[in-house]
Amino acid sequence: MTAILTLSILPPLSFLAPLVLLAVAALAIARPGRRPGRLPRLSEGAALAALALAGAGLAQLLAFGPSGPSTLQAPALQLDAVGATLTLLVAFIGWIVMRYARTYLDGEAREGRFHGLMLAALAAVLVLAQAGSLWLMLAALVAVGLCLRRLLLFYAERPQARRAATKFALVWHAGDVALAAAALLLWLGLGTADLAALAGIAGAGAGLPVAAHVAVALIVLAAALKTAAFPLHGWLTEVMEAPTPVSALLHAGIINAGGLLLIRSAELVQASPGAMGALVILGGLTALFGSLVMLTQSAVKTALAWSTVAQMGFMLLQCGLGLWALALLHLVAHSLYKAHAFLGSGSAVRAVAAIRRPGPVAVPNLAAVLKSFALAVLLYAAVAAIFTTFTGPKPLQALALGTMLILGTAYLVAQGLADAAPAALTRRTAIAALGAAAGYFVFQLAADALWGPHLPAPPLPGPLEWALIVLAVLSFAAVAVAQTLIPHWAHHPASAGLRVHLANGLYLNAVLDRLIGGFRTAKPN
Repeated sequence: MTAILTLSILPPLSFLAPLVLLAVAALAIARPGRRPGRLPRLSEGAALAALALAGAGLAQLLAFGPSGPSTLQAPALQLDAVGATLTLLVAFIGWIVMRYARTYLDGEAREGRFHGLMLAALAAVLVLAQAGSLWLMLAALVAVGLCLRRLLLFYAERPQARRAATKFALVWHAGDVALAAAALLLWLGLGTADLAALAGIAGAGAGLPVAAHVAVALIVLAAALKTAAFPLHGWLTEVMEAPTPVSALLHAGIINAGGLLLIRSAELVQASPGAMGALVILGGLTALFGSLVMLTQSAVKTALAWSTVAQMGFMLLQCGLGLWALALLHLVAHSLYKAHAFLGSGSAVRAVAAIRRPGPVAVPNLAAVLKSFALAVLLYAAVAAIFTTFTGPKPLQALALGTMLILGTAYLVAQGLADAAPAALTRRTAIAALGAAAGYFVFQLAADALWGPHLPAPPLPGPLEWALIVLAVLSFAAVAVAQTLIPHWAHHPASAGLRVHLANGLYLNAVLDRLIGGFRTAKPN
């Protein structure tokens, strides 16, 4: 009984996880050379200890309820359902990455320095996940940027690595400046930068002062820069010169910083219709652009990087629609998938190369394409009606998002409806579309049950929201139809030029290079 009472009054044990990582990081950075055996195992052990502490924090949360700011009061840390989820996610991925790095970096001349910087970056992300104020989030983001820049320069003799590090630092720290200005405006205008206090003020319904609206716009800008949103996405696609564990940690954890910032300030952001509309437009455009460019990439890691751009854009779209719980679920699912994809990319290439080339695929004509989209939408409507009947009405935004997702399965259905497709393929694609529709509503219910009580409900759509929702659905439908019809126009001379332009990201990255000073590169550190 005494032990239980002691646990109930102690700060969450997950607060200790960054300290454990930083202690080992300091030891590793102090001895930056090659450290075979002991130090890599110690780094992996520190990451495993952080994971155990994150799990213990979750257990405390389940047993004793949410924790407010730590009794130390400075820095302000808090643990709730959202923070516990992200803390456990980051700690788990961090342990997997450090375990992978133990053998991946074996024999490198600066192996100790690499482990130290990775642990320091992981500690900063864990602080970010548990931060209770914008000031602490800002400090954690600055630390993440400093660590990641040095990791990107691990092979500093490579000009591409120096250019990627320079671009990353400019974009990332521009986001830091925007967030610092937002925190200052909120502190001056509302008297606080504490996240819980800001949520209470925004939820009171009294309206926000002009300074607060400007601050929300700056928060959205900071989130867009952190998530590599269009058109400042170029830095994310050029970080492949760093070791694979860096790419895995970046794409599976650090890139989520913008989404975490938005979700943590959800009440404040949702109180500004202009900010929500900007997120829908920016997120939808980024998702469509990233997915189109991804289809043209031949290198595995580059295609994964463009996939991350598209996924982060879709996450911004979800935030703009007010589907905060689904946005958080998206971050969790994408992190797990992308960490596995990067760490397994080498073996995946070997496995594909060993497979006998497949035969010709069934090419659907226009009639089959239209029929497939109609069938996918009808299946989705039927599943939505069933779930609505048994679980209650769904927000319009959630139904619209499901429509965008189901349009992606129409490509599979079109393959099954092609004239050359066997009947078994037709059945399998129809079942896949039905499963995708049902899975969407099941995961939505799970996300709402886990995180819905801690996040604001989607707002009722007004004329602007209706227009943006219709525009988003139609845009995703047009891209899905174009993707399905690719076999019919892929050999046209005009498509060859379009493919080249898309493969180069419509040269927006080159424009960004010129705007920020051409191809200047960072000096080796």
